[in-house]
Amino acid sequence: MKRRVTGRVTSDKMQKTIRVSIPRRVKDEITGKFISRETVCLAHDEKKEANLFDIVELVESRPLSKRKRWELVRVVSRGVR
Repeated sequence: MKRRVTGRVTSDKMQKTIRVSIPRRVKDEITGKFISRETVCLAHDEKKEANLFDIVELVESRPLSKRKRWELVRVVSRGVR
């Protein structure tokens, strides 16, 4: 089964590619506090549906380029600038 993740579009300036930031919270080993981290991935957007600040859902795919390993499934909500 392929993984599905949800994140925010941080760049849509490339052709058929979007940059998506996926936030996560990690517990610090020493202090025990929770720290906000983010994973950045490139996703294939064939129809140029997603715009900057949109919340999108991605699914794993075969390698499409050197760094692109995800495909856009749908736009969950439109972003407000």
